[in-house]
Amino acid sequence: MAGSLNKVQLIGHLGKDPEIRHTREGRGVASFSLATSESWRDKTTGERKDRTEWHNIVVFTEGLVKVAEQYLKKGGLVYVEGQLTTRKWQDQSGNDRWTTEVVLQGFNATLTMLGGKRDDGGRYDAEQRGLDPDRAAGRSTAARQSSIHEDLDDEAPF
Repeated sequence: MAGSLNKVQLIGHLGKDPEIRHTREGRGVASFSLATSESWRDKTTGERKDRTEWHNIVVFTEGLVKVAEQYLKKGGLVYVEGQLTTRKWQDQSGNDRWTTEVVLQGFNATLTMLGGKRDDGGRYDAEQRGLDPDRAAGRSTAARQSSIHEDLDDEAPF
């Protein structure tokens, strides 16, 4: 098999409200932490064990940034699908640091709210609250048709 695949799928709870920043060009960028947990019973002691992993999520897709800004809150349950990316940066002391993030960008990015709307007590309703999946992903009918036509404009080798 030629090629490779970089795809991450996570279901977890937001560790804090999304942080929204803007690029110099004015494009929104959302970032938040996502907790995924697993639990099991230790075979030798019978004790229940838990482990939580924290994932840094960065959203560049315009429609998904709007959804994150308007609807996502700390504790909310979401499904994200994106690519794993490691970037290098320097801290205030000039030391090199690396951060691994799940990046939601382009047409392969998915952000789905699973927990529904948050009530006043900080809890989420059991039922899913309605966003059209294409609108939530920032894809309009015209944009989907446009991208299909762009793909068809390439010269066919046969």
